[in-house]
Amino acid sequence: MLKAVEIKPDVFWVGGIDWNERNFHGYTTERGSTYNAYLILDEQITLIDTCKRPFTGELIDRISDIVDPASIAYVVSNHVEMDHSGGLPALAAIVPDATIVTGEPKGVRGLRAHYGDGLNLMGVKTGDTLNIGKRTLTFVQTPMVHWPDSMVTYDEYDKILFSNDSFGQHYASSKRFDDEVGLPEVLVQAQKHYANIVMPYGKNVEAALKTLAAYHFDMIAPAHGIIWRTHVPEILDCYRQWSSGEPEEYVLVVYDSMWHTTEAMAVEITEAFMEMGIPARLLDLKVNHISDIMAEVLCARYIAVGSPTLNKTMMPTVAAFLCYMRGLAPAGRVGIPFGSYGWAPMGPNEVYQQLESCKFTLPEAPFTHQWVEDEEGLTRLHDEVIQFVSLFHAKA
Repeated sequence: MLKAVEIKPDVFWVGGIDWNERNFHGYTTERGSTYNAYLILDEQITLIDTCKRPFTGELIDRISDIVDPASIAYVVSNHVEMDHSGGLPALAAIVPDATIVTGEPKGVRGLRAHYGDGLNLMGVKTGDTLNIGKRTLTFVQTPMVHWPDSMVTYDEYDKILFSNDSFGQHYASSKRFDDEVGLPEVLVQAQKHYANIVMPYGKNVEAALKTLAAYHFDMIAPAHGIIWRTHVPEILDCYRQWSSGEPEEYVLVVYDSMWHTTEAMAVEITEAFMEMGIPARLLDLKVNHISDIMAEVLCARYIAVGSPTLNKTMMPTVAAFLCYMRGLAPAGRVGIPFGSYGWAPMGPNEVYQQLESCKFTLPEAPFTHQWVEDEEGLTRLHDEVIQFVSLFHAKA
């Protein structure tokens, strides 16, 4: 029998642990994930969210550790996406009279689109409340954090914010709380989650944080990962910083190389930044996954991207990274396109075009080198990069 975990008196974690998840929509989850659901025991027993469909058995077992699942009166669906709502059909079969509470209109439309008209739905908007006994739940819509239907649920009695995807991490653990796992590890996973899931919606996050400032909570219970009970101020500060879009003064040098000339250029660019006293990270796409790189793109002001020319275009690894980064829409960055070539600089030119489509600040042309690297060419590159960065600072 799987066990529930009490997170506050009469409030239980009843989710599923996905120890073996390693890829979530192209984002590597090297530490697995959890699909968190929470059971509130009150006059009207209420379940906050469900789980991904393959983990419905775990959800029902953990609920059964506390109560008969058929006694549930309300199921709050904070988000339509199927890693959160996938257990709804199974629960509806057990307790067909339960009311499913979700955002109006997007949540209602989304659940009907996914599961048909058989669910007993009740739509709510920001500020709407639901009395379940000694507790009153308040709903706050958080559109585009990170779907149009997203909302959070506030339990004033217990001072818990059930935050759905906000403040989450893809992280499987036998522990349930931030202070049991350790803040550094949790923040690494929270930053990666934000960068790969939430980053395009920084303005929406800022709006949500402003709204949530009116609510007083000492616990954040997200839909993925551990529960925040000790380090709530820290994760709120991180979200304020990340959503501001204000990068830090360091550079990521991201590249792939065929015969080491582009690699030599990448190393030289890294050295140039180090000479300027700007922290630098060198990341070869052959050994660094794009979702790990995006966790650092979240905070870096300078993004240098290098590719040689392969079959009249850039390397496939570089193309994949740029496509992925463009979708996550980091703003206010300085781009440094570079690369080597034999007959024509088509690879570096395409890198330039992709960084231009990201609306990065760019030099007049990519930094290129023909054929094999030499000391003279690398020295020139070194000086040109320093000149470009100095000019950027002069204009800023």
